[in-house]
Amino acid sequence: MSISLLNKLTTSTANWSSLVLRVPVGLIFMAHGAQKLFAMFGGYGLEGTGQWMESIGLAPGYLMALMAGSAEFFGGLFIIVGLLTRPAAFVLAMTMVVAVLAVHIGNGLFMSNNGYEFGLSLIIISFALMLQGSGRLALDNLIALRTKR
Repeated sequence: MSISLLNKLTTSTANWSSLVLRVPVGLIFMAHGAQKLFAMFGGYGLEGTGQWMESIGLAPGYLMALMAGSAEFFGGLFIIVGLLTRPAAFVLAMTMVVAVLAVHIGNGLFMSNNGYEFGLSLIIISFALMLQGSGRLALDNLIALRTKR
């Protein structure tokens, strides 16, 4: 990755709104990833999640569970600390697009029917972070300073 590209990916405006979005959405993604990877918070771990993913046509299930869980857990962690926020937010948005299309779209909008309302909210927040960057109190700011020409 070139220094110039790294600088563009990590430079953002010094606003607080990104931080306000980053922390709670990062925690939500990390918790969902921990369910898939580590069977925490009532999750089924890689084996159980992989079997379920295979059953809905996302094969190979174990690999899909590993990829989704890793994207959510580590992407959420990166979002919280503001490290490579734009690429992490893009990966999280795409992960949620797959979740919405594969699982929730046929159930309508509302969460009460296992609909896509929550997934859509996470997609929108992820895209907002991708567009505006990490904002204040982020590791991206240190990278941007070091890569400034």
